Order: sequence, then C-alpha cells, then structure tokens
Amino acid sequence: MKSLHRPDLYSWSCFNPARNIDFNGFAWIRPEGNILIDPVALSNHDWNHLESLGGVVWIVLTNSDHLRSAKEIANQTYAKIAGPAGEKEYFPILCDRWLNDGDELVPGLKVLELQGSKTPSELALLLEETTLITGDLVRSHSAGSLTMLPDEKLMNRDQAVASVHRLAGLEKVETVLVGDGWSVFRDGRVRLQELVETLGITTSK
Repeated sequence: MKSLHRPDLYSWSCFNPARNIDFNGFAWIRPEGNILIDPVALSNHDWNHLESLGGVVWIVLTNSDHLRSAKEIANQTYAKIAGPAGEKEYFPILCDRWLNDGDELVPGLKVLELQGSKTPSELALLLEETTLITGDLVRSHSAGSLTMLPDEKLMNRDQAVASVHRLAGLEKVETVLVGDGWSVFRDGRVRLQELVETLGITTSK
C-alpha cells in the first residue's frame, strides 16, 4: 500500500481500462482498529502490509456500486461492514451498521450524506475535518482537478450539484481522496470550489 499525506493513511489501486483511471481503496491505521474505505482487491504484498499494520476491524462502503472486494476481505478478516442507511432496503451485502448524515463511525470520522448521485444517499467521509474521502459523485480524471459524475449517471443533477456545494463549504478541507481517479493532496477546498464554478447554479435546498 502507498503512504499518503498522513502517516496513518494508505492507499492501493487497480486500473480500470474502460475509464482509464485507477479505482482506489483507502486504509486509516489507528490503535483502536484499522478502517478500510471502498477497498479494491489487495495484492499479496498489500495483504502482508495490511496485516503488519494490524489488519482491519471496519470496512466502510460509500455506496452500493463500490462494493469492490469488501465481502472477500471481510470474510478473511472478520471485519465488520458499514454502509449508507439510505440504501439499506436493497444493499447487495449485509452490513453491521448503517450510516446516516452526521454519524461518526468512530471518533474523528464523520459521515456526510450526498443526494442526487447514481445511488441514493451516497456517503462521503470527513476525517478529522481536513481530509475528505469521496466515493462516486466527486472524482478526478486528470491530475490536479476534480469533476462530478457525468449527468447521464445522476439520479438528480440539482441535488448532486447541491451536494458538491456542501462539500466545497467545508472550510478546513486540505485533501480530497477520491475513490475514482487522482486524489488531491493540497488546496482541496480550492479544487472543490473550482469544481462548483463549472457546475452552474442549483436551486435545490
């Protein structure tokens, strides 16, 4: 796994040829038990690295399209799985906890519920106020800039734009870790505000 901007954060990836971007999984290493977010498949090297860091106790899935390798990893590690409460009725795998807007899975990891994406109630995660972790809605197909999921994949564009506005209003965000594409490690809020400027005005509340 690759070291990120904090000594307790790691990432690993698999390349998606259809979209020409990496799909990323993230690991937050903590004394109370490590947390994986939207984990893609782990290589043998990454498995060994994760085990050397203490394994995993929780897997967080931001939406039902980001199941990736969560079930396989949970089966091998006995980790618990948390998913978006708004998708509870039809979520493809069993979850041990359902997350709503404003919840904290553990201290320092806050849940933000997004609307209008390709699945209802997609989650973003705010780690200790300064690191934002996104699933599908906010992504990056070129280094140094952020984009939104294409309009044709959105359930409701106005709601999706309003959700991006909300993320851009997070005053302390420095880093944006994206599930799809290139993450942004500096001036994250600035990049989010630049994204907002490309989306036009939304009337959603």
